[in-house]
Amino acid sequence: MSALHPRLSSLMDAAPVTAGNYPCLILNADYQPLSYFPLSLWSWQDAVKAVFLDRVDVVDHYEQCVRSPSFEMQMPSVVALRDYVPQNRTPAFTRFNLFLRDGFKCTYCGSPNELTFDHVIPRRLGGKTSWTNIVAACSGCNLKKGGRLPKDARMHPFVAPFQPTMHQLQAQGRRFPPNHLHESWMDYLYWDIELLA
Repeated sequence: MSALHPRLSSLMDAAPVTAGNYPCLILNADYQPLSYFPLSLWSWQDAVKAVFLDRVDVVDHYEQCVRSPSFEMQMPSVVALRDYVPQNRTPAFTRFNLFLRDGFKCTYCGSPNELTFDHVIPRRLGGKTSWTNIVAACSGCNLKKGGRLPKDARMHPFVAPFQPTMHQLQAQGRRFPPNHLHESWMDYLYWDIELLA
């Protein structure tokens, strides 16, 4: 990073904070989070770097400052990208996104424990490894169903597997707020929580 900008390097070297503190919420150019789950966050170092590179606008900040001999800046707590990142791309077919689509619960019994995934139509019967044939399953249900069809095992998923859109995964992610939420983030996050009067 020092090769990028000498002033930025000295600013970070002089900062009286540790790397894991003061995360910064990243908003798209439309002021919506890039991701709800996991929540789109940068380290304070990455946020300060993006400010220096004019890639973001600072929306809110912490009281804590970072300093160099010639510069002082409050650390950003919320930034918005200047260039919009389209959210209509097809989500990656990953274990995490599959579990997110299915709400981190077994689609057969509803248990959140020991999750794995199950081919609804087993591979030995021509089932594909795809969004439309894979569901989250606890290890017990996966073992119980084995390599059988749902009708033969008398086990049917609560919801048929489907390929989600990014918007559907974002909506699902809103159901899982993280443990740490800085007060400056709350105007940009829309979880189903009771608002204080």
